[in-house]
Amino acid sequence: MPHWQTSRIRIDLSRPQVMGIVNITPDSFSDGGRHAGTREALLHCEKLIQHGADILDLGAESTRPGAQPLSQDQELQRLLPVLRAAVTLGVPVSVDTYKPVVMRAALDAGADIINDVWALRWSDMTDGLRAPSVIAQHPQCGVCLMHMHGNPLTMQVAPMAGAVVEPVRDFLQRAAQGLMDQGVNRARICIDPGIGFGKTVEQNFSLLAQQSELVDCGFAVLAGWSRKSSLGAVTGAATDDRVVASAVAASLAVLHGAHIVRVHDVRETVQALRVVAATQAAA
Repeated sequence: MPHWQTSRIRIDLSRPQVMGIVNITPDSFSDGGRHAGTREALLHCEKLIQHGADILDLGAESTRPGAQPLSQDQELQRLLPVLRAAVTLGVPVSVDTYKPVVMRAALDAGADIINDVWALRWSDMTDGLRAPSVIAQHPQCGVCLMHMHGNPLTMQVAPMAGAVVEPVRDFLQRAAQGLMDQGVNRARICIDPGIGFGKTVEQNFSLLAQQSELVDCGFAVLAGWSRKSSLGAVTGAATDDRVVASAVAASLAVLHGAHIVRVHDVRETVQALRVVAATQAAA
């Protein structure tokens, strides 16, 4: 897996990439409201880069369990001022959205990656715009396809039942193949098992333990464990006290083949991954 092709930058995947989370929201599960203003969000972007972030991931609508949907106009109003400045900071910029109109506006404004929790399944019936078409019409952008069971309002009320690795893998393979059938190059596609999105604690950890089955699909793999409730379930730690558990989970994800880790705590994750890299180099 040599690289992940994005709009402006071919991201080197010969070492794990740290994607720093920038929530431009008042209601995200961990740091909602802290970076909701444009100035606060940009200062956070700069801090994450100073701490070693390879990629920034901007999100203007919360997808935490129970989150209420946001109109596309509200999302764009929050997102675009931050995005237009973030693309000048020298690192690839991802936009976390599922709305085709927002995807198109973000890519037109210079975004490198679309990170979609719905894996391009959500269609805007008002405008008749489909997410896969937006990606196909922007011939260099990267895209991350995530598995989610249900939707943010209900996913943890009625999580998946039974074994999850095979159905998650098969879903992501189908979603990626659908894009490739539209002419999207494999190197542009990343897959994400969707830790915490409609799965139980045990299911989330089974996806980590058996993550090699996703890696074997031949796409870049993104792991998003940062501060998730499953870490709280096994440690007893409150959301803001899961830094150590998050860094451990990111390290384990990398050891199981993940190419990108999406995190709140960039500095601590970068340090942990340097220890992993030194150990691997000495083996």
